[in-house]
Amino acid sequence: MSSLFTTLIMNARPGAGKSEIIHFLQQIALSERIARFHIGPMHVLDDFPLLWAWFEEDDLLERVFDRPRLHTTHDGYFIHNDLWHLLIRRLSLAYDKWRRDVRDESTIVIEFARGTEHGGYQAAYEHLSDSILHEAACLYVRVSFKESLRKNRARRSIERPDSILEHSLPDEKLERLYRDDDWNDLTAANPTHLTVRGIHIPYVVFENEDDVTTAGGLELGDRLETVLGRLWLIRHGEPAV
Repeated sequence: MSSLFTTLIMNARPGAGKSEIIHFLQQIALSERIARFHIGPMHVLDDFPLLWAWFEEDDLLERVFDRPRLHTTHDGYFIHNDLWHLLIRRLSLAYDKWRRDVRDESTIVIEFARGTEHGGYQAAYEHLSDSILHEAACLYVRVSFKESLRKNRARRSIERPDSILEHSLPDEKLERLYRDDDWNDLTAANPTHLTVRGIHIPYVVFENEDDVTTAGGLELGDRLETVLGRLWLIRHGEPAV
């Protein structure tokens, strides 16, 4: 049996700490990362760079080529709501190509946030490929909307709005898109597994209202080790403590 999570889905509100957890794991020596967290060589699939590229492309089409925008409005929303689902399909496509071409053991981390305004996690998971769902375990980073708003403001960077660790949303957009989160509805039926198209996906919740992810260090490492250890047990059908 492999000692690694082959596929780890990370969900949360913006600013909750997903990218900080990934950054923390990337700084740890591979041998320690495998031993403590069951995370091998990491390949990260995040829908934010795809989304940001659409904004940049639309700005170029309009400003340089005098053509209509394809994906987004001037005030920063998608023209069609199902573009949120297209992003998930794009992640699935990238996943399948990576698995086709890379044969060594690795952990693919799939990161995205969804609010109920654009279908929530229940809609998003329906667009993940079967190959992802059969392999995946899920880590949800839980914070309140108030904490998401605070972190979103704190990480705002005017100079680097495309940065994974520093991008943020205007308050009114965060309110509209992410105030309401359907994670509790998605997981209400089962305390350990999501069910999507008859496929059962183990999950755990990383509580981060006290924000251990910003500073990183020992406290984050210890909590993450505990939570991922519990997920590992659930993944392999053992009693989770």
